[in-house]
Amino acid sequence: MKTEKVTEHIVNWLKDYATNAGVNGFVVGVSGGIDSAVTSTLCAKTGLKVLCIEMPIHQAQSHVTRAQEHIAQLKSRFNNVTDTRVDLTPVFEEFKTEVSLDGEQATVDMALANTRARLRMTTLYYHAGLLGLLVAGTGNKVEDFGVGFYTKYGDGGVDLSPIADLLKSEVYKIGEFVKVPDSIMNAAPSDGLFGDARSDEDQIGANYDELEWAMQMNDEGKTIEDFSGRQKEVFKIFKRYNSANKHKMIPIPICEIPNELR
Repeated sequence: MKTEKVTEHIVNWLKDYATNAGVNGFVVGVSGGIDSAVTSTLCAKTGLKVLCIEMPIHQAQSHVTRAQEHIAQLKSRFNNVTDTRVDLTPVFEEFKTEVSLDGEQATVDMALANTRARLRMTTLYYHAGLLGLLVAGTGNKVEDFGVGFYTKYGDGGVDLSPIADLLKSEVYKIGEFVKVPDSIMNAAPSDGLFGDARSDEDQIGANYDELEWAMQMNDEGKTIEDFSGRQKEVFKIFKRYNSANKHKMIPIPICEIPNELR
């Protein structure tokens, strides 16, 4: 990958899109992870207004520390960057008092994890509406189009996706080029939706290098029978997530009414 050229291309794309849309800039949810760090830095390089929002909900301290370090670094480098912190923990806790928490614990935990992401989406759009900004998505290609590892109408609810055509390894290359802090570059990727430091690999069962490989094999038309050992296990994991999350990766189905019924 021509890292410098790709970075320049994304920055120009962002700037052109915002200018044509007649908006002032971008709002980005900053989590302390590589994807949001790279996205917010690319947005900052446009010279347009960028609002970074930290939105903790019982967040692991390591995530909070990295997010704050990144925001401080970004503000020191770019005078078009501002930030705010919205503690959504009380909102989340109040939500839990108004809904049923009956059911299998794993199912309840997952529903609540997705609720965290949707509360954050609502917060981003609130500030975007106030300030005339676009919500910049932070999903990469493996998450958005490979395993669907994001929340529908949560972190998947965005106005534009600047890094969604980049594999995770490519996001890291750009992160290094745009000087994302080492603490973020070296941290294990995590969605931060469970209030602890569990990584994406802990949840999925495979790391991003493995998932990138499986995504490539899938694109080449390979099947599970083509592999053995760890490769077979990883390919199974990829196919399971890709199939189960297909509803996130395709347009919303529309029931079209036949002309003869109108």
